[in-house]
Parts: sequence; C-alpha cells; structure tokens
Amino acid sequence: MIEFQHTPVLLDEVLSLLALKPGMTVIDCTTGGGNHSYAMLKQVLPGGRLIGLDQDTVALEAANRKLADLGESNYRLFHSNFSGLEKVRESLNGLQADAILMDLGVSSYQLDEGSRGFSYQQLGKLDMRMDQTAAIPTAAEIVNEWPEAELARIIWEYGEERWGKRIAQFIAEARQKQAIQTTEELVSIIKKAIPAGARQEGPHPAKRTFQALRIAVNGELEILGKAIASAVQALKPGGRIGIITFHSLEDRIVKNTFRELALGCTCPKNIPICQCHKASQGKVLTNKPILPSERELEQNPRARSAKLRGFLKK
Repeated sequence: MIEFQHTPVLLDEVLSLLALKPGMTVIDCTTGGGNHSYAMLKQVLPGGRLIGLDQDTVALEAANRKLADLGESNYRLFHSNFSGLEKVRESLNGLQADAILMDLGVSSYQLDEGSRGFSYQQLGKLDMRMDQTAAIPTAAEIVNEWPEAELARIIWEYGEERWGKRIAQFIAEARQKQAIQTTEELVSIIKKAIPAGARQEGPHPAKRTFQALRIAVNGELEILGKAIASAVQALKPGGRIGIITFHSLEDRIVKNTFRELALGCTCPKNIPICQCHKASQGKVLTNKPILPSERELEQNPRARSAKLRGFLKK
C-alpha cells in the first residue's frame, strides 16, 4: 500500500476565507490525510482546537500521524461521513464551531492506490467505497447488477456523459458473458462504446463514467444539500463555512443551498404578514467561486476543476 499523500487544494484561499484566529474551534468535515486540518489547527493555536471527520479509516490514520505534531490534546478525529456531523456534535455536548471546511474531492492517495478502484488509470478491483467498512454496494455490484436503464441514467446524470446510454448498453452486453471485476475491464468496455472520433477530444474517455459510479456508490449528491444545512447550524453566529467542489453537480448544489440559506421571507409581496416563517441564516461570501491560481495549477494539475464557495452565518 502506498503512503497517504494529498496536496491540499486552494489552501491559502481556504485560510483567508475562514478568517481563522487563535482560540477558535474549527471542524474539517473531510479531513483526508490532514493537510487542510494541519494548516487550520496551526492558525487557531494557542487555545483553539480542531474536530476532524472522515469516512476513510486509512485517511484518519494518516491525519492522526500528521496532527500529532501539534499536540494530541488539540484535536479529535471521528470515523464519520460529513453527513454524520450532527451525531458527532451531540457526542461533544452540542459543540458549535467558528469555522467549517468541506473538501469534496477524492484524495491523490485514493486515486493512486489501485486497490481502491477509483482510478481509470490504475489496475484494481471495482470498489470505489470511500468507507471500505461500509455495507454498501461496490462499483462492481452496480456495474454487474443494476438494470441497464439505471446505469444509463447515473452515467448521464452524475457523469454528465453524453454517451451514457451507449456505455450502459455495452456494459450490459459484456456482463452477460462474464462479470466485470476490474477497472481495466471497465475502461476497455467504455473505450469500445465511445466512437473513436469522440475519444480524441476532451478528458480520458472513462473519466465521466468513473465519476458517476463513485457518486452512486457513496451517495454523494443525495446527502450534500442536507449536510450543508446541518453544517451551517453547527456554526456560531459570525462563523464561516468553506466548501471545495470538483465537478459542476456538486458546485450547483453548494451554490443553490447557500442561496436558499441566505434568503429571508419568500412569501408573496401582497401578503402583509409572513406565513413561511423563513429567516435568513446568513450571507453568501462568494458570488462567484474562488478558483486555483495559475501557480497552483502548475504545481498541482489535479486542482484544475476545484471551486471554493463560502457562507457567513448571522
């Protein structure tokens, strides 16, 4: 197994957006290997602390090794998806945070470790579970057992792949002969499904399908909007949340959720007394997403699709 390594994306921008100061409490909902966490914890010391969540146990082990340099009493790590933030807070007597970060990207370790099945460029079994202890369908089970029409839907919706229907058809035909078990087998099928002319343009032909499968396996989009609202509830008045996304579906959910949370009363203007009882929870800090600098892109090309949005709680 390779060492857990991950270059933190938009690190300077995250620290600036969250406006961290000594004594603050910060929550990293997607701790990964601990790089964002380490930088944030350094900024809130002395007197501050960090709470870290991640559903990947390998990531948590790596984060613990890294954060220990800043003092084990200054942080606590929890094996949890970011959707479990409310339960984590309950275990900490209803803890409120000054700042929260969500980095929704797949780490370099997860991409480069072939056995995880995330990468179309590494040989491995089709797993794609962020939490390998979770009793959820793997990518192999989805590819081999889901109806062709459902495969076409998720590849089109989650991967924004215009050849989704054709890819699903080729998968359905291939699995009748034998089960599709590895990333290499799936990539081969996808390449056959996409016409040669279309394969000459854009990203790797399997990129969008692999993205779709990862989202489906981990239920990423279904839980995101509710998790964002829960995270804002976890902030103290004046607290800030930053969220980094890596594809348009996630970014759209973050943008729209922040807008909804910022809205006040939505009753028609001709109604004199509010009936919706909806109050604004704060304001959007980023009318447009913050993007990586050219310098960062030179050093870390994987940051190219990253977008950072922020919200300030009233």
